[in-house]
Amino acid sequence: MTTQVILLNGGSSAGKSGIARCLQAVLPDPWLVFGIDSLVDALPPRLQDAADGGIEFAADGEVRVGAGFRSLEAAWMEGVAATARAGARIVVDDVFLGGAASQQRWRKALAGLDVLWVGVRCDAEVAAARETARGDRTPGMAAAQAGVVHHGVSYDLEVDTTHTESLMCARTIAARVG
Repeated sequence: MTTQVILLNGGSSAGKSGIARCLQAVLPDPWLVFGIDSLVDALPPRLQDAADGGIEFAADGEVRVGAGFRSLEAAWMEGVAATARAGARIVVDDVFLGGAASQQRWRKALAGLDVLWVGVRCDAEVAAARETARGDRTPGMAAAQAGVVHHGVSYDLEVDTTHTESLMCARTIAARVG
């Protein structure tokens, strides 16, 4: 079967977005990238607080989500899946805050599609340094997410960006795409 979706999961600043851009460059066919950051950016301001049902980025790096966010996230996942079912090849850049439960939500949405599940790992200290250098993330988020996003998640392939550049990771992933 031909891979229709490549799903990248890793913590904040692990290198998923860079890998996704590199995949678009090295894969022979066009691939669309959909990232969780774009969903968060698309939310109305009133959903920037978990207490109001949205998503909240606490000062210590913790991310809290409410029912309103989960509802929109489910619709977004179904939309991504529908785009793949319509014939587009998709790279998803996500952060499984709920570990295995997050993967299960994606499995439900992507049922019937050929998905390559990729874990993107990065040493917590390296991810935290990237987070600081970026300047657009809540301090502590990278370290807090580095391990928890992989808890109970099963992958077809794992890459580690601690010492490996995004392009090399993308080439490793591309070699597994059918």
